[in-house]
Amino acid sequence: MSESPAALTVAGTTRYRSDDEDSGRWDGFVFRPGDIVISTRAKSGTTWMQMICALLVLQTPDLPEPLGTLSPWLDWLITPRDEVLARLEAQRHRRFIKTHTPLDGVPLAESVTYIVVGRHPLDLAVSLYHQSQNINRGRVRELTGQLAPDKPCLPRLPVREWLLAWIDSQAQPRERLDSLPGVMWHLSDAWVRPAQSGQPQVILVHYDDLCADLGGQMRALADLLGIEVPAARWPGLVRAATFDQMRSRAAEQAPDPAGVLKNPAAFFRRGRSGAGREVLTTGELAHYYARAARLAPPDLLAWLHGSVQDRLAQRASRAHPVMAG
Repeated sequence: MSESPAALTVAGTTRYRSDDEDSGRWDGFVFRPGDIVISTRAKSGTTWMQMICALLVLQTPDLPEPLGTLSPWLDWLITPRDEVLARLEAQRHRRFIKTHTPLDGVPLAESVTYIVVGRHPLDLAVSLYHQSQNINRGRVRELTGQLAPDKPCLPRLPVREWLLAWIDSQAQPRERLDSLPGVMWHLSDAWVRPAQSGQPQVILVHYDDLCADLGGQMRALADLLGIEVPAARWPGLVRAATFDQMRSRAAEQAPDPAGVLKNPAAFFRRGRSGAGREVLTTGELAHYYARAARLAPPDLLAWLHGSVQDRLAQRASRAHPVMAG
């Protein structure tokens, strides 16, 4: 692959900022042809997709460096931007870069592939709920220069009450990306990206499809990325991408280069779907689906909420790649 850079600007992009992220760090970023950007909401399968890309690009389960080093998180304020850019510049393999920024907040280039992973929002939310207890907030404040809060934090709600409040959030999508409106905005923005000459390749992957057929999904993604994998290597690569294998190597694969997680293994908490639907009543689930219907287009919701078989049937009508089945 050629390593001559394709310089891009970020004119017209939305800037997203939080206590520990700033999409403005993409300003002036120089892509190489073939780069991969993994754009997800938190707890949607980000680290899983990073691992899959690492395995496909490097074609070995024995990664030469920790996953967070191989696939840096450009927007994260924990690591100085110059350090992240230097790391990416030094890489000689095909690069795969992590971001939690929607596609309207990162530069888009025809020569780059953007992978957006979707997960049932209720499962994502329950995972966020548990993940919040695993973050060392004092360490985050230390690394980002934030002051300690003036008032003690309120006791955390039980998961069901928290989830119901999350469903009813009226947050502005671009201001609270991990709210239900924010999750739907991130996916909706990717969903309507056109697949045509002069546009980047956008690939949508569903978390549940990875759970159902990891090997098939990895093969399909390799085809879309133009990566050839010798048949003899596939079993080892697929095995290395399983939840159990990743959890067993959490110290190397959890996104925690600065000691922000209290327990890296707890980052890989469950690895399957259904947690959100397990804690709500039938009426509460109906309320969620009614709320979701006001936040995203019907065809996206069919893809997001449907079964593997539903997504396989839907795939033929999409303008750009939606992996399913």
